[in-house]
Amino acid sequence: MSSPERNRRTAEAIVRGLLPDAAVTEVIPCTGGQLSTVLEVRRAAPHEPVIVKFYDDRWRWKQQKEAYVYELLRRHGVGPVPAVLHTQEAVTPDAVTPDETTRNAVTVLSMMPGQPLSAVVGGLDTATVRALYRELGACLAAVHRIPQDAYGYITTRIVDAAPSNSAFMLGRFAARLREFGELGGDAELLAAAEAKVAEQGGLLADCPHAVLCHNDFHEGNVLVERDTERGWRVTGFVDVENATAADPLLDLAKTEYYSVRGDAKKWRALIEGYGPLPPGWSGRLDLYRLYHALELWDWFASTGRTDRLPGIAADIRAMTAA
Repeated sequence: MSSPERNRRTAEAIVRGLLPDAAVTEVIPCTGGQLSTVLEVRRAAPHEPVIVKFYDDRWRWKQQKEAYVYELLRRHGVGPVPAVLHTQEAVTPDAVTPDETTRNAVTVLSMMPGQPLSAVVGGLDTATVRALYRELGACLAAVHRIPQDAYGYITTRIVDAAPSNSAFMLGRFAARLREFGELGGDAELLAAAEAKVAEQGGLLADCPHAVLCHNDFHEGNVLVERDTERGWRVTGFVDVENATAADPLLDLAKTEYYSVRGDAKKWRALIEGYGPLPPGWSGRLDLYRLYHALELWDWFASTGRTDRLPGIAADIRAMTAA
């Protein structure tokens, strides 16, 4: 039996056992989730669908992280985000059939209303896009009001905590630049990126303290729906697997690089919703955009997605030439 079919049957079995009050009517795959398999399990009305997420063995630790960060957000009243309904570290054989098993960790999440902004933004008028981006800015600002004790990657704690933004980000830049070279990145482009970090890295010290950062807040992870009275609105956000304790400008830079892409109207609306930026923000934001571009290039190169590399390299070239 194929792995997708086994996952479908496993998801159905888990939901039947966890939520036996309604019959499962359909199990369908969801888009996204490069490191995990995500299925929507629909149940007979009036019961809402749920999301079942399978984590590959290599990324099992992301299960605990996701549950931790969602609970942290909910505890601070930030969202809407999914509720974690159930987690288990492995599926036992009798959850599927006596002779089948999977070692994948599994999480069951509540189903968020709406669809990714990326799926509809191309058909929306400018005023609607600006209104949604103001909501995006407000969402990010709320996330950034959750303080962190140190800088570092988050699991259920801050891993390899760094005492300052400079220590944290210079270490991350060094890792991304090293990977860029090891994965065959252009030597001149690597030298230009190294030079920019060396020349402007001092700006990283201007961040006074770390906050919770979503670190993947782009149109694909923001959900929207059309309300009959209000029109289009943000209904929540998902995918906290990359959350980190960092400079809030690191988060804004990723949104800018992944979704805004130089669109002045989107950027102005995002900041209108977000609120005032700190003095000297522009230089740090530029450095963080370079970081995200390097990280994305490294990711695609390491996973064999070479078709994406020339475009990202062109971005890095423009960022280091400015």
